[in-house]
Amino acid sequence: MNVPQFGEPQAGLSYPDRPAAFVVVERDGKIAVARVTFASGGGRLDLPGGGLDPGETAAQAAERECGEEVGLQVVAQGQGFTRADHFFVNEDGSSVNTRGTFFTARLVAAAPQLKIEEDHALEWMTPHEALTALDRDSHVWAVAAWLRLRARA
Repeated sequence: MNVPQFGEPQAGLSYPDRPAAFVVVERDGKIAVARVTFASGGGRLDLPGGGLDPGETAAQAAERECGEEVGLQVVAQGQGFTRADHFFVNEDGSSVNTRGTFFTARLVAAAPQLKIEEDHALEWMTPHEALTALDRDSHVWAVAAWLRLRARA
């Protein structure tokens, strides 16, 4: 599989590989997104997900991160429907090359007790709204790939 690379590396920063997993969760024609608010002001809009912990599979990380970020209990489906890498600089200045696997996830339940990331908030938007609102091009790529898969199913 040819994995696309998104983002532009900034001069003077190193970008160690960081395996990550993200989910597309659909409910009533809308998908879950995470609104991240920065302590310094501003923020970004992402698909729920994040980095793998040691010993964790990508599917396990996607499920855990979705709970921690937006308080949804989900089950990641299959092996992921697409992959995308992204040179990324966090609000704290740390930089990584996220090596992302993107999953379709089945919503099990709202699970606010799982949410631990206070700077993240759940929002629901149509996939087409997400295509223009998501901050990371790799996440836009994944939503477009998901839409294409869904249309062909």
